[in-house]
Amino acid sequence: MYRKQLIHVIVFVIIVAISFQNSYNPFETNDVTTFSNEVQQVSKKEDALYREIQTKSAQFAKDPQNAVIDRVWKKTPGRNGLKVNVDKSYEQMKKKGTFDKTLLVYDEIAPEVTLADLPPAPIYRGHPEKQMTALMINVSWGTEYIPTILNVLKENNVKATFFIEGKWAKENSDFVKMIAEQGHVIGNHAYNHPDMAHLSKTEMTEQIQKTNDIIKAITGKAPTLFAPPSGSFNDQVVDVADEMDMETILWTVDTIDWQNPTVSVMVNRVSSKIHPGAMVLMHPTSPTAQGLDSLITVIKDKGYKLGTVDTLLSEER
Repeated sequence: MYRKQLIHVIVFVIIVAISFQNSYNPFETNDVTTFSNEVQQVSKKEDALYREIQTKSAQFAKDPQNAVIDRVWKKTPGRNGLKVNVDKSYEQMKKKGTFDKTLLVYDEIAPEVTLADLPPAPIYRGHPEKQMTALMINVSWGTEYIPTILNVLKENNVKATFFIEGKWAKENSDFVKMIAEQGHVIGNHAYNHPDMAHLSKTEMTEQIQKTNDIIKAITGKAPTLFAPPSGSFNDQVVDVADEMDMETILWTVDTIDWQNPTVSVMVNRVSSKIHPGAMVLMHPTSPTAQGLDSLITVIKDKGYKLGTVDTLLSEER
């Protein structure tokens, strides 16, 4: 009898334990996490440091700037605005316990008008306040200097934009692949270096399309940037490129490396003319192969980042 009662008690205890384990507990798992987060959020917002960041955030905000057609510089990219992310900034500063503007975290705010929204026009430079420049290397000859140029770019961790002639690409597909595989951007430099401004619309289209087809066949990707040979263009050239979803790219700083200057003359020329948003024109020449390392150093020493043309033209700060 005693044993039977003991068994009943044990079974009852087990049933109660199982029932209690499976019952709803409002303070378990996700509910506990949610409750804890809400408490932390309230506590954070009551912190004097958090309120200080909120109060001061407006003075560090910057409005986005729309892309425009400049009277002189034509199509000019816009620039993202900045808004202080109060929560992330607080996380950065709470260990220190005091406000430090160098620890502010920002969110970028896109402008309402981008380059894609503007009518066709040539592009000479990036945003005039963007502390970045881009190297654009137009290639239709100088094959022997390509390996050296690529090595210098790799050693300096710099990506450039190579505007490649279609005929040259067809004859030097291994170099084109190498350029693409090393992370550089490839643009279109027409098929056989014509004076684009003196071609018919049909001829313009053929020059650009044929080159796009060749480059895509080699790299798997068609260019979106077009640099007219010798910088020769007219409105129709720009319109034809636009119809093919391509931007027409010119430059603001010319190395004049094709005139075979000494390295020091070339580097000093670039150093004196470099500016925010600059696009630096060069070719695969002996002066460029010899002086590229020094030229990169000079640009970086002036506080500029070096990026590809498409990065320079983006709204990112």
